[in-house]
Amino acid sequence: MHYLANAAQILIEFFFSIAVGVIVLRVLLQLVRANFHNPICQFLYRISNPVLMPLRKLIPAWRRLDIAGVVLAWALLLVKRALIFALTLGLPTFAGLAVIALADLIGFVLMVMLVLIIVRVIMSFVGSDSRHPVVPLIYQLTEPLLLPIRRRLSTAGGLDFSPVILMLAFALLQTLLVAPLLDFGLRMGVAGTGIG
Repeated sequence: MHYLANAAQILIEFFFSIAVGVIVLRVLLQLVRANFHNPICQFLYRISNPVLMPLRKLIPAWRRLDIAGVVLAWALLLVKRALIFALTLGLPTFAGLAVIALADLIGFVLMVMLVLIIVRVIMSFVGSDSRHPVVPLIYQLTEPLLLPIRRRLSTAGGLDFSPVILMLAFALLQTLLVAPLLDFGLRMGVAGTGIG
């Protein structure tokens, strides 16, 4: 039974990560006003519209931030955590699950952005086919974070250290924000449940 639970956990992590990834990327692309005619944007909009459009009627956007998408990604991570806890430890309190899902969402966004920064750095070294639809999206998603850092740094020998600074900031946020929030959610979740 232990092996079946592990296999189920892997499948849950995989499928929920894909679903959350689609929603998070859509929210981020809308936030930076990515080109709607890009085929990747069209694909993300097409597969997420059936769920997001009805939800948007209940939860309006705030400026360029799609609050409905954020809530949906958080809810998916909450369900994912509930399923994993049900397989392993038993269900914690809803308040604990809500905080854990929030920590998971922040950590997920940080991880997505970290991957995009790394891909952008690799593309800058090896060159990239600018005609591929993913290339402008990577630049559009990362430039709003890199540009303010680049403006404050003087380039040393033409090297751009803004990606390194940003990756360090992500690591610090993971350690100083996400990890304590996750610990708090776990402590809150097991309080009074008899788990642990």
